[in-house]
Amino acid sequence: MKKFLRRDANRFAKFSNGKGKKAKWRSPKGRDNKMREKRRGYPAVVSIGYASDKKDKERISGLIPLHVRNLSDLEKATKENIIIVGKVGKKNKIQILEKIKEMKLSMDKTTVERVLEKIKKVENKKDVEKNKGVKKSDEIKK
Repeated sequence: MKKFLRRDANRFAKFSNGKGKKAKWRSPKGRDNKMREKRRGYPAVVSIGYASDKKDKERISGLIPLHVRNLSDLEKATKENIIIVGKVGKKNKIQILEKIKEMKLSMDKTTVERVLEKIKKVENKKDVEKNKGVKKSDEIKK
């Protein structure tokens, strides 16, 4: 989920993250404001399309998020947890996803099958690119 802050939130203590009511979003209105112009490299401006899906909200409500970085973290998971897999290499991610599939646990915003398919597609593209490079070099030698 994108956290929207005022552009100058880091300059003033009373606007910063942990200040509750004072940390409200104010839309940029200045004439030369780069954020208002939605320029690249500046914080995102609140607009339509940033809200999460209603289906996801309903599915996730009441579940406790659990960040999984290895298989031992996954052993702590129960049916009340929604699993978030992050900051993990491809090999470990595949192992974790297969274990999630075995345990029949739910993942954040997607299904295990979808993620595994995506990883395999990327691997296949890389293999194809490698093979193309090999063929070209073989033709040059001949």
